[in-house]
Amino acid sequence: MQDVRGESDYRYQAKACQENAIIADWLLRLTSAYRDWGFAWNHKRVYRIYRDLELNLRIKPRERIVREAPEPLAVPEAVNQTWSMDFMHDQLADGRSFRMLNVLDDFNRQGLAMEVDISLPAARVIRSLEQVIQWRGKPRAICCGNGPEYISGALQAWAERQDIALLYIQPGNPQQNAYIERYNRTVRYAWLASNLFNDIEQVQDIATRWLWTYNHERPNMALGGITPMQKLALAA
Repeated sequence: MQDVRGESDYRYQAKACQENAIIADWLLRLTSAYRDWGFAWNHKRVYRIYRDLELNLRIKPRERIVREAPEPLAVPEAVNQTWSMDFMHDQLADGRSFRMLNVLDDFNRQGLAMEVDISLPAARVIRSLEQVIQWRGKPRAICCGNGPEYISGALQAWAERQDIALLYIQPGNPQQNAYIERYNRTVRYAWLASNLFNDIEQVQDIATRWLWTYNHERPNMALGGITPMQKLALAA
């Protein structure tokens, strides 16, 4: 069969091969040194050469993190069986950050404490818990995260002296502290996110008044539409 290609066809192929070689050379250089650069050549052509050079095989796929199976959320059957505690964060009008420690009885979803300050170290956490214990009684266990205040030697030593178990949630499984997580969302949407505070005293005042309303007047859908204090009365 006669080859009908003209001289121009051969010149085009030679030029194309020469350009492909240039592109390939630049790809090898850039993928090694400047991976975030783009190209001026046709993207389909570049990608074809990129695959021919097997540069796409250089990308190591991410390894999936193997996590432990989350433990099921425990459902308490009595008052003071398990408490939950967690921190929230926000800002004052002048830009200063503050923290709020929430303590909850998981059985009747009663808010037991709202401690507000610029800083809440382990010593303040212990003091708040002791104040609640004076009028509420001692819990068997307290569920908490893995923050520095919770894993501190001071809090662990205090809990051991009090014969209170500290139940740390598994990393990456906040649902194991679902009672306080849901409570925190309620706090955030009910008043914390909709107010601008000038000082810590103002935050603490609103928190104290809201906590009473939450426990005594606000219907809790997780309790079937009754309040935490009504749930407590039914359990008495």
